[in-house]
Amino acid sequence: MTDEEMIHGAGKGGALARLRAIMHRLRAPGGCPWDAEQTHGSLVPNLIEEAYETVDAIRRNDSADMCEELGDLLLQVVFHAEIAEGDGRFDLDAVADGISEKLVRRHPHVFADASAENSDQVLRQWDAIKRGEKGEEDVPYLHGTGKGLPALVRAAKLQKKAAKAGFDWPAETGVVSKIREELLELQDAIDAQDMAAVEEELGDLLFSVVNLARFRKIDPELLMAGANTKFERRFGEMEKALKAAGKSIDGADSGEMESAWIAAKEREQR
Repeated sequence: MTDEEMIHGAGKGGALARLRAIMHRLRAPGGCPWDAEQTHGSLVPNLIEEAYETVDAIRRNDSADMCEELGDLLLQVVFHAEIAEGDGRFDLDAVADGISEKLVRRHPHVFADASAENSDQVLRQWDAIKRGEKGEEDVPYLHGTGKGLPALVRAAKLQKKAAKAGFDWPAETGVVSKIREELLELQDAIDAQDMAAVEEELGDLLFSVVNLARFRKIDPELLMAGANTKFERRFGEMEKALKAAGKSIDGADSGEMESAWIAAKEREQR
């Protein structure tokens, strides 16, 4: 079957093979100038954006959007593989073979004779195999953990990995006490007008709040996304109330906005 037949859905080459053929055509001479100009580096913002849009669709439990966004995310993988194949470094088959080998290797309780009776044992086994593969038995335990992740996500990942090693609070009360401690230290820094200390203590406070979310087995990104959505919704209701009173969002004073905000909150909680 020719690439042209594959591109137009002829025959039974498979959906993924069709996508690869389309991407190859877009990058080839006479294809799309924009696609041909892209590099791994130029596509990084697209990769991040598509990942977040996929997460948003999952959180909204929107199956149609999830299917579409997963396709957009898959395109990024195919795009990077096409660029690498053009440079003679690796191709999509190498990407798929690599992750397949890794999955088999890191699940010896499924594909070999190891045992793991629960998720915690699976994760500890995975981590031990990973460290052995990378020759990291003698490097710091947290070395490279979550590298490149957004800070909030990385904080949770660092804490989770430290907890695997036994470095964790014995009870939730300890985490809550730590948050109170960090809040007091932040207030001291504010009172002292020590801006460097304020920044440091704010970071410590955020880190401790993430730790409480982890202790409760709640994704801090989900919490933040929920808080963002709630703020956006209530701000919109406040804006509507101000407009109904003949006020614009730019023309209202702080007292008027506060009253409209409280009213929006109370309506929501009824």
